[in-house]
Amino acid sequence: MMSEITREDMHIPKIGIVREIIQETPDVKTFRINAPDGSPLFDHMPGQCAMISVPGVGEGMFSIPSSPTNKEYMEFSIKMCGCLTSFLHSIEPGQMVTVRGPLGNHFPVESEFKGKDILVIGGGIGIAPVRSVVKYMLDHREDYGRIDVVYGARSKEDLVYYEEMSKEWPKVPNTYVHLTIDREQEGWDGPVGFVPNYVKELNFPTDKTVIMCGPPIMIKFTLAGLMELGFQKEQVYTTMELRMKCGIGKCGRCNIGSKYVCKDGPVFRFDELDELPNEY
Repeated sequence: MMSEITREDMHIPKIGIVREIIQETPDVKTFRINAPDGSPLFDHMPGQCAMISVPGVGEGMFSIPSSPTNKEYMEFSIKMCGCLTSFLHSIEPGQMVTVRGPLGNHFPVESEFKGKDILVIGGGIGIAPVRSVVKYMLDHREDYGRIDVVYGARSKEDLVYYEEMSKEWPKVPNTYVHLTIDREQEGWDGPVGFVPNYVKELNFPTDKTVIMCGPPIMIKFTLAGLMELGFQKEQVYTTMELRMKCGIGKCGRCNIGSKYVCKDGPVFRFDELDELPNEY
């Protein structure tokens, strides 16, 4: 269980030290960060986010792909795509940053997901927000049914957490990983094709709870495919953390209708999104 965190605690940036940097893909690195004394920065739950800042460079909102069961460090998997992320990709271990969080709500791993068969669907860097859910469930394996993970990227080299997903997760009982890449390439003998089509080909039974994150176009067509298979929107969860900016409901940039993604999300069921204006 996550310990009680006050709103004031969430607003105060904490100093973090980058202890280790892992090159996941050509443009994605995972940063392992903890407090200067080696303790965790703060407690969180799967699906929550944090604001990473480097004074004089910038700040950005990132999902937390590590599980709250990991008390050694907190991980952030960051794709190089702007000023802050380019700076972070250039640093070495020992760099000091500030981290503010945890921000937003979380996937209901302690309530709605318990006892259910779970289908996790990810595309590209969209695997990062849902990895925390998978890691949490694997560390509490007896609380969940069958776990299927479907993940796709442009090429084998772009599959984030490839070694972990292909070698470690399938060793856990009743856990299955299905990887695909967009186009055929030398050295890849696995499935080839886009995630929406691959999900339909796998033809999962419709008694699963679905967790999905990826590029908007992937989510759109994968959701349509799930509906064709007979899934209901009440079964499907997603995260909209990419819309979060300040994280505390002040800037208004994540507002959709009556909701603020940073305060009411970023985790939503798709039937909840149907109640909002067609802006997401």
